[in-house]
Amino acid sequence: MAEDVMVLARNRKAEHEFFIEERYEAGIELKGTEVKSCKNRSVNLKDGFAKIEKGEIFLYNVHISHYNEGNQFNHEPTRTRKLLLHKREIKRLLGLTQQRRYTLIPLTFYVKDGIIKVELALAKGKQKHDKRESIKRKTMEREMEKALKEKQKY
Repeated sequence: MAEDVMVLARNRKAEHEFFIEERYEAGIELKGTEVKSCKNRSVNLKDGFAKIEKGEIFLYNVHISHYNEGNQFNHEPTRTRKLLLHKREIKRLLGLTQQRRYTLIPLTFYVKDGIIKVELALAKGKQKHDKRESIKRKTMEREMEKALKEKQKY
């Protein structure tokens, strides 16, 4: 992502739970109070996923909290939201999710040039042993970095 991007929410568990194959930038169709809540960083992507239905792509289980000053015009926090991608990208994603059993998950919500975008990932779920392997690798990398820093001090 570019430097003029303000990150609103990040799915931190995604790297732990999934193998990320590809990333896509998608627009999102939001209501007025949802935009205000997003800009207040009241977004939770933890259980979110995307699904392709009738040639369109929708985002499910993403929680955008109520806007405090929204009164009667407030939105439903976990409503289904339409994502905006090119038709050829949707067709490609449809083929991959059906044939190769990939999952579409949101990684980040961010503002780019005044527009709220979603970084969508084409991902495959990790098994328990894969997660253990990832944790081991990260721990070893941290220990190596720590050792190098200690060595550089002297």
